[in-house]
Amino acid sequence: MTDAPQTGQMAPDFLLPTADGTPVSLSSLKGKPVVVYFYPKDDTSGCTVEALDFTAAKADFEAAGVTVLGISPDTEKKHAKFRDKHGLTVELLADPERQAIEAYGVWVEKSMYGRKYMGVDRSTFLIDAEGKVARVWHKVKIPGHVAEVLAASRAL
Repeated sequence: MTDAPQTGQMAPDFLLPTADGTPVSLSSLKGKPVVVYFYPKDDTSGCTVEALDFTAAKADFEAAGVTVLGISPDTEKKHAKFRDKHGLTVELLADPERQAIEAYGVWVEKSMYGRKYMGVDRSTFLIDAEGKVARVWHKVKIPGHVAEVLAASRAL
């Protein structure tokens, strides 16, 4: 695992497909702020709530000039199914090879019921228009998180 980029550092670029297979790179979005949120798995309870919260606030982020991208190790096909099932409008990027997940240092050892395993640390990165990390949230607790990210985005 690499270390997560810190506030003030350049955010690692990535090139990942959307649920529809369209490639998206961070560098192509330069010139406007971007929220990149990493989540463990499509269609699990916490990840669904988080995706629905970001979808509900999408117009507010757009009004602030901010693009929101969700990234998990799921495939494009799983993302499309997840998006369609829940009516998600936030862009989901597939990272089954963990290119961005590892570059952002969010592939970590986790523990559940005493069993250790590797997984995604639910994390959010706010990246400014120049491509620098403006704010980082690790071990995200979902209630209130999207509102906090939106407030930080508006403050840029």
